Amino acid sequence: MSHAPAAASPAATQGGVLLPDLLPLTAKAVEAADSLLAKAKAAVFTKVAKDGKVSAALVEKEQFAAHGLAWAATYVEALRQLAAYAARMDREGRFGEFEALIVQTAFGEYLAQMTGGIPMSQGETVRPQDLGLTDEDAAAFRTDAVKTLCAAGNTVETRARLAELIGANAGAATFGDTGLEETYDAIRDQMRKFADAEVMPHAHEWHLKDDYIPMDVIAQMSELGVFGLTIPEEFGGLGLGKESMCVVSEELSRGYIGVGSLGTRSEIAAELILGGGTKEQKEKWLPKIASGEVLPTAVFTEPNTGSDLASLKTRGKKDGDVYRINGNKTWITHAARADVMTLLCRTNDEPGYKGLSMLLAEKPRGDDDEPFPAKGMSGGEIEVLGYRGMKEFEIGFDDFEVKAENLLGGEEGQGFKQLMQTFESARIQTAARAVGVAQSALELGLRYAQERIQFSKPLMSFPRVFGKLVMMAAEIMVARQLTYFAAREKDGGRRCDLEAGMAKLLAARIAWAAADNALQIHGGNGFALEYPVSRVLCDARILNIFEGAAEIQAQVIARRLLEGGN
Repeated sequence: MSHAPAAASPAATQGGVLLPDLLPLTAKAVEAADSLLAKAKAAVFTKVAKDGKVSAALVEKEQFAAHGLAWAATYVEALRQLAAYAARMDREGRFGEFEALIVQTAFGEYLAQMTGGIPMSQGETVRPQDLGLTDEDAAAFRTDAVKTLCAAGNTVETRARLAELIGANAGAATFGDTGLEETYDAIRDQMRKFADAEVMPHAHEWHLKDDYIPMDVIAQMSELGVFGLTIPEEFGGLGLGKESMCVVSEELSRGYIGVGSLGTRSEIAAELILGGGTKEQKEKWLPKIASGEVLPTAVFTEPNTGSDLASLKTRGKKDGDVYRINGNKTWITHAARADVMTLLCRTNDEPGYKGLSMLLAEKPRGDDDEPFPAKGMSGGEIEVLGYRGMKEFEIGFDDFEVKAENLLGGEEGQGFKQLMQTFESARIQTAARAVGVAQSALELGLRYAQERIQFSKPLMSFPRVFGKLVMMAAEIMVARQLTYFAAREKDGGRRCDLEAGMAKLLAARIAWAAADNALQIHGGNGFALEYPVSRVLCDARILNIFEGAAEIQAQVIARRLLEGGN
């Protein structure tokens, strides 16, 4: 099992570092947090509303408050899911000391931040007054449950005991029971063994040399079903849900984010085709994607647009039975070795999003010597700090031909709508990748802290060292529970763009903090390229940027909250 043996229920534990009545305390704290969030939402609404409606101009003017609201809401949802996890685990008899200490540490820290300031990024801390909250609002939030958790949840003694448990469980798949069913533990075990044997021994060399992930590794991933994980069985996939995708993405990204992200290409392409493709397109492409015969890549971003997809300029002009593509794309992952591009372009003169269509653009595989051996297509590699193994490219199209039959859905002008349908899954998977990177950072930091001797004892003996590791473990559990919740909502057919966005927003920040702290534990050695933690730091940095930069993500969450979305 991936968790420590269960101890007595915390509700029955007296003394020590475990809080008595932890579960009721967390439930009451969530109620208080909900109440505070409602007041914050009302206060921010008054800042950004004009004539009773949200004004885009005012949201931009009050961006700090609006984004702060998004972060506050993310914290509240994260605590809600952590409390739900604790209650569920307690009912199942799986809520031991390890899990309880993680929960109370996370609650203590996050509630304290809601009171004193939530870090949106380095140097940007949103405080209650920034949201329009009054001293009276803050005082009302500090209920007995909140005060107890803030004062006694994340203490020196708690961190010391958690550090003991973390140290004793070094090498475990996870630190604390994740709360998932045994089926998922089996999937995790399979992917972890693959990552340990085939990925981790080579990942750092791939990174340092900026080498491609070898095709034999990709072939093994195909055999494991990674590329067809969520594709229905009728199209050759495994027909599993998004929770499975989370576990797979976590474990592969723990090994190397490039390997974990290979599945993202197939996930996005499959979602596009399942949601918007014709019967013929589904039957042609999905089995090939599921088997790994076809490697897809997403071709959306342009040099001067970034997240502003409504401004895309790449044109696709229909000419008989083909579309002729002209324009430029950038930040295209795994573009050279891909067999098909999900290509977003403008196919008519309708303004903004209305003129966009999605094409399934076939291309031959390239290599380092000739990345784009296709007529009308050229490009070059963008050298990057991290997130290597697939390589990033800029691409130019000059009358590049795409079969007209490969217009996704057979109808022009549906591209942006089709793309929007993939955002939930993509952000859930990105959150899971972030959890995997954070887990890798935790394991590297723990190993070094246990092995490195300073002043005649292991680094793990020092509170400022083990405290970093403890907070990594606690925040990873928070991110996991929020991500799994979003996945369950998606599997249940419910709208979850808000939850998926929150999971991605928080998990990306947690991954960066974990990598940064793990490198700090390594000291000067962490700054040496030979140590894998240097790679993990570079890999973690991208997570706050792709699939919606943190600022864009906060903007989207804020608009949904302020416009009454749930």
